[in-house]
Amino acid sequence: MKRFLPASWIGGLLLAAGLGLSLGFGGAAHAGNQKEEAMADSVRLALANAIADARPPKPVLRSEAARQRYQQWFDEMSRRLAKRIPDPFSRTEFLETVWYESTRAGLDPAMVLGLIQVESAYRKYAISIAGARGYMQVMPFWTKVIGDGDRRKLFHMQTNLRYGCSILRMYIDMEKGDLYLALGRYNGSRGRPQYPNAVFAAWKKWEFKPTV
Repeated sequence: MKRFLPASWIGGLLLAAGLGLSLGFGGAAHAGNQKEEAMADSVRLALANAIADARPPKPVLRSEAARQRYQQWFDEMSRRLAKRIPDPFSRTEFLETVWYESTRAGLDPAMVLGLIQVESAYRKYAISIAGARGYMQVMPFWTKVIGDGDRRKLFHMQTNLRYGCSILRMYIDMEKGDLYLALGRYNGSRGRPQYPNAVFAAWKKWEFKPTV
């Protein structure tokens, strides 16, 4: 099964995933055999600028209808996440950041939540056997390619989600909207069905339909 999204934002390239065991944190973390790919200077600059944007991840809602939709989404996602992230403050910060970074990159927040479920099972400090880090299992070498070189920041929630969402957006653009192939690139398993299918299945669990 293939899904397509419109290619609308110069996104990024960064992250990794595949099956592996986490180191020291319990459970499974996914990280694959992703290779660094050649990027045009314009793409590299766009990614670097996106990563460096220091604005806080607060939703920008321009109408009352948008505010109501967001609040419904937030309330429902908070309920679903309560067992995974019990602390209300941490859960609020996490959901605000997921919504901000995913919509900023033109991604469905439900897809990003599903991907995080597959990648790290919502563990902020997950590390894979390949060395990928954090919620979205970002490979440290990307901090040198489009960041400031400080791999420790990949355990910072907003930094990790910004890298992951930016990179996935670029892969979608590279694959002309084919999310199946884009997820394969993200995972280092392009063309193989296991990882995209796992994300699609998790995505369905986080879909949300606002009430009228």
